Amino acid sequence: MNDQLLMEIGTGSIINKKNKCTISRASKNVIVVLSAYNEETSIGSIILLTRLYADRVIMVDDASSDQTAEIAKKAGAEVITNKTNKGKSASLETGFKSAVNLGADIIVTMDSRGRHNPDDIPRLIDPIVTGTADVVNGTRYLNSVDRNIPVYRRVGQTILGRFSNKKSGKIRDYQTPFRAFAASTKDMIHFDVNDLAKEDEMLVNACKSGLRIKEVEIGTHYKFEDRVQAPGKYVLGILRGVVRDIEANKPLYFYAVPGFALATCGFYMGLKFLEDLVFGIESLHLWYILIMVFLSVAGVYMTVTGIVMHSMAEVAQTEAT
Repeated sequence: MNDQLLMEIGTGSIINKKNKCTISRASKNVIVVLSAYNEETSIGSIILLTRLYADRVIMVDDASSDQTAEIAKKAGAEVITNKTNKGKSASLETGFKSAVNLGADIIVTMDSRGRHNPDDIPRLIDPIVTGTADVVNGTRYLNSVDRNIPVYRRVGQTILGRFSNKKSGKIRDYQTPFRAFAASTKDMIHFDVNDLAKEDEMLVNACKSGLRIKEVEIGTHYKFEDRVQAPGKYVLGILRGVVRDIEANKPLYFYAVPGFALATCGFYMGLKFLEDLVFGIESLHLWYILIMVFLSVAGVYMTVTGIVMHSMAEVAQTEAT
């Protein structure tokens, strides 16, 4: 995107929209945080449109190899550049901290590929402005399913949503990064997961911290997405998210149950081994002994791990309440 195009997008009738939005958000200092990696085709227009509805735009460039950082600067964003690729979660955390240091009252996170419409920002921040919410989640299907979302994504979001709602209540859309946070939530929001589960865990942490969460409907666009490669990566991300969810929240099912089954098989093989040893049966093999020992040790280890992790989770939950 060249300088002339940036100038053309940034001028004209949009000035009236900016004035209208400035009035609607009153005196709140709104800062939008973007994480971008090789997004030169979309980042300029996204930043220019976003600036109409925010006091500042912070873009964290995650070691892009194209002109993402340069275009973002020309479009008016404050650019923070990672020297190495750290992932979206680490970039959002960097941008979030920077926004807090700049005195933000409300911090908005959104996609940098053009999937979200900056026009939705006033509606997204309104519950925080009016004091009725601490976190606002933009949902793509509050009243109906957004048909712009590919089928495989809707299925994946439904699966992750079912797991997430078991932990924190009824939230319709856990997988959108388009959210608004009151600055007072800065110590309760954690960015410690680097895949599809990050959006999920952010809301779960907010729920566990007792924050008031509200959902507002937003639109979604997928014109910048690679539809050929994305489905496979997305499915793998869903599977990782589900596995991580079970491991973190159901350690007895994840570790102890299969561990007990393995240990039972190992101990049964041990009894058969002793029986054959007593009766002098010469059909014993080294591979049998190795499998017996492996199953017994692995089973006991997994069972103990599951019990310990379950106990720690119970203690943490008790302290949180």
